[in-house]
Amino acid sequence: MGKIQGEGDYEAARRFREAEEKFVRTGAVEDKAQEAREALDGPEGPELEKARRDTAKGAPG
Repeated sequence: MGKIQGEGDYEAARRFREAEEKFVRTGAVEDKAQEAREALDGPEGPELEKARRDTAKGAPG
């Protein structure tokens, strides 16, 4: 199969999917969720919330 770049980069999609599956299998999801909650409750919370809102609107990150 030919290598398609951009939205159809199959190799990159495969690597991403494998990395995601490996991450889930490690059981670290809850640890990372807790880290995110702590960051949102910490001093960087307002900046993180602004970035989330901007991203949801489609603003470049």
